[in-house]
Amino acid sequence: MSKVDPSDRARTLARYALLAAGAAVLVVLLSLGDGGSLVILGGLAGLALCAVGAWWFLAHRGALRVWGAVLAVAAPVAVLVLFLTGGMWFTALAATALWAAALACARAALRTERRAEPGPAPAAAGPGRPPRRAVLIMNPASGGGKVARFGLVERAEALGARVHLLEPGSHTDVAQLARDAVAEGADLLGVAGGDGTQALVAAVAAEHGLPFLVISAGTRNHFAMDLGLDRTDPSRCLDALTDGVELRVDLGDVAGRAFVNTVSFGVYAEIVQRPEYRDAKAGTALDALPDLLAGGAGERLDAVADRQTVDGQQALLVSNNPYAGADPLDVGRRPRLDRGELGVLGVRVDGAAQAADLAVRGAFSPALTILTARRVEVTAAAPSIPVAVDGEALTLPTPVVCTVRPRALRVLVPRDRPGAAPQDPPLDWWWIAKVALTRRGREADIAA
Repeated sequence: MSKVDPSDRARTLARYALLAAGAAVLVVLLSLGDGGSLVILGGLAGLALCAVGAWWFLAHRGALRVWGAVLAVAAPVAVLVLFLTGGMWFTALAATALWAAALACARAALRTERRAEPGPAPAAAGPGRPPRRAVLIMNPASGGGKVARFGLVERAEALGARVHLLEPGSHTDVAQLARDAVAEGADLLGVAGGDGTQALVAAVAAEHGLPFLVISAGTRNHFAMDLGLDRTDPSRCLDALTDGVELRVDLGDVAGRAFVNTVSFGVYAEIVQRPEYRDAKAGTALDALPDLLAGGAGERLDAVADRQTVDGQQALLVSNNPYAGADPLDVGRRPRLDRGELGVLGVRVDGAAQAADLAVRGAFSPALTILTARRVEVTAAAPSIPVAVDGEALTLPTPVVCTVRPRALRVLVPRDRPGAAPQDPPLDWWWIAKVALTRRGREADIAA
């Protein structure tokens, strides 16, 4: 049996995607008569009202917060009732199913053409050399006690590593601990802990040109996720000590301090500064947001990303390589960690109307700024501002400068990484259309 040419399969999937998308639009257009247009407009209005309610809930206290919560819940319920009573339930169901099919076919076409960018590429040296004097710093309190739960100390020592176990509640200088380990002859540094601790030790490893081992024992493990490591079982990260592959990844720098994930300014950084945040994150955020969003307690931020100016932001996120998502609440993952550039995500919402616009238009809303840059300088009216570096609360003098050090960090990872499969690329409908309309034998034109 002859194999199907991937280009032919991609072309077929792209055509199915266009047909399904066109059918979804046609279903909606055919329903515009007999009051259908009013129902659809009502649906969009319901979405905007839901965003207004969410803004009132987050930015105010007292009765207005209560009314905001009611509106945020009641608006989508009213839209659902409107669709059902207006005879639009079949249209909504059919359009949703067709659009889901279009998205599935479009993404399958992109995967077939292998246009997805892989994760960070292995270093030219190939397989990492097993370390002889690995030193691992472990925080037993991180991730709710993952170090003990997964027996990380015992497993690491059985593989020949030396483990420094941090004292719970103490303020150990982990960077100095890593420097002392290097002075004593360590040929690999590693961390089982949160991303903030990972960054401090990674900076020492990069400074001395040593490989760095990431053990996913933190709470969220964003860095480990983007490296493709197993976040459900951190003990699997230790496999790199005997069968590892070396990756070269970028390292961010903010005011002379390294970061592996993000630097946050504005609303989130203000919340992280509060002492009660660690024990009650949600409650602290709800209590602080009204002052920060509507009360003027938070500093407005200006930034210059390379040569582009971004003014008056309430929240600013600078990341070590750009994230794939454009959602300020869930930026997702970074497709690569070796592009040598920073991601910049800014949010400016001045009222309920802009909150509604952001909810309806998403990444196309002027409330959201998405950029990439090699250097970002953040300024404010105050002489110093709160900054959250990989989730750790700091206060830094303005201006605060963020840069990136391309491929500065050698990371040793296990050969078998469950999250290392290529990720789906951003959906590109223009490319889908070109593939669908290209005749066989002209695939080379698509890449042009």
